[in-house]
Amino acid sequence: MTEFSTSDNPSEQHDEQAPSGLFARFLNAVEWLGNLLPHPVTLFALFALGVVVISGIAGWFELSVVDPRPEGAADRSPTGEIAAVSLMNAEGLRMIVENLVSNFVEFVPLGTVLVALLGVGVAEHSGLLSATIRAVVLKAPDKWLTTAVVFAGVLSNTASEMGYVVLVPLAAVIFLAVGRHPLVGMAAAFAGVSAGYSANLLIGTVDPLLAGITEEAAHLIDSEYMVHPAVNWYFMIVSTFVITIVGTLVTTYLVEPRMGEYDASAAREGADDERSMEPLTDREWRGLKWAAVSVLAVSALFALSVVPEWGVLRNPETGDVLNSPFLRGMVALIFVFFLVPGVVYGWATGSIKSDKDIVDGMAEAMSSLGLYIVLVFFAAQFVAFFGWTQLGAIFAVSGADFLTGIGLTGPIIFVFFILICCCVNLMLGSASAQWAMTAPIFVPMLMLLGYSPEVIQAAYRIGDSTTNIITPMMSYFGLILAFADRYQKDIGIGTVISLMLPYSIFFLLSWMILFFLWVFGLGLPVGPAAPTYYG
Repeated sequence: MTEFSTSDNPSEQHDEQAPSGLFARFLNAVEWLGNLLPHPVTLFALFALGVVVISGIAGWFELSVVDPRPEGAADRSPTGEIAAVSLMNAEGLRMIVENLVSNFVEFVPLGTVLVALLGVGVAEHSGLLSATIRAVVLKAPDKWLTTAVVFAGVLSNTASEMGYVVLVPLAAVIFLAVGRHPLVGMAAAFAGVSAGYSANLLIGTVDPLLAGITEEAAHLIDSEYMVHPAVNWYFMIVSTFVITIVGTLVTTYLVEPRMGEYDASAAREGADDERSMEPLTDREWRGLKWAAVSVLAVSALFALSVVPEWGVLRNPETGDVLNSPFLRGMVALIFVFFLVPGVVYGWATGSIKSDKDIVDGMAEAMSSLGLYIVLVFFAAQFVAFFGWTQLGAIFAVSGADFLTGIGLTGPIIFVFFILICCCVNLMLGSASAQWAMTAPIFVPMLMLLGYSPEVIQAAYRIGDSTTNIITPMMSYFGLILAFADRYQKDIGIGTVISLMLPYSIFFLLSWMILFFLWVFGLGLPVGPAAPTYYG
């Protein structure tokens, strides 16, 4: 086991551990290129403007492709061709001016995220989410501590910022308390929270967000296609355990031996004086018990609404769960699922004393979304403009024709798709921003090759998640760096990236193997009412 350097010079410690050679130059190039990118809001504004300009050029040259949809299809062009529509004319200007507001307020991900976070905000404000994470981690036996940390990190994705803000620093404190390197605990938690971002046992706020974007992109090919928030649920449940196992093995056999024993002299003053590891009080345990009862009660009500043949949330015409109010109303159910236990926990612990506290919790959740709402405004314009111009459909048909021409239409295409998503994620860390940018191209393209939007979204989530932890462009990377600096003074970006790189590599490999085995080997659906193939 290699021990930590005892040098008093923090820069020397960093140099000893920083990656070198070609890999170091690659990381430096990624950081340099990422810093050249403007703010995501500015990026979407430029993309929207770019679509307008490109549509004008495409319209001038009368760009078009043969419509591949069968004759008689409701969406098929009457002329049999998909032609580019210019927005650089009087009619295009009128469309932009008249629909600027409706593009924003009718953008599917906006409402779904706002509604879901109202419930999550109450659960967070009452202390339920924090107490649940502490209960999972602090009660774990020593030999299962690493597993518990990674598993708790994955589960914390239900309310993503809770994992970064609460669990990552808490894991460092816990590892330090049991005589293990605090950066190892922090790495394990960070890997679960961020590299395992899409895996979970529950439907989280990211699910309706991505489903809304996927549905908007699918409408470029099929205007009636619907994508509900739970379309990847089965695959994400299994992924939770795979990511937990792989994260535990990587921590135990790669990361911890490399870090060695902890040198307390490298820490900043007061790093070992943390208060977040305090065990749950009797009041908090009582709150968790009552919250668990409320979860069972809410779950039972949900089950009664959909399991029996007379369930009120089944499809009223066919009686099926497919295309039912239950699946279409998943966002409302997420809202209730977090709201009720949050209120019950708050009532039992005294953190919620009146309706004002409930409102405060919802308001706090909304106040944290200011940047997201600004980003959505410009993203909605980009998506709307892209759809109006028919450029997405033209690129999709052209791309599908190209792939068909070179014979690349089988499942192997998802290897390249996932790797592309990994690379894009290095530059643009926001899951919603990245998917809003790439979905209008890849979803229609892969649909035309016969794959369903649900499967395409599942593959995207693998690429989007696994490289989060090795890019400085990820919004919480700076926060993680600040946490790490407590235990190793003046720690550098390269040290954090080299610490997290093994997780990225093995998460990516194992997740891709699971995807191909699950979808194409066993032929299992990635979620309820989620077909593998389109058409």
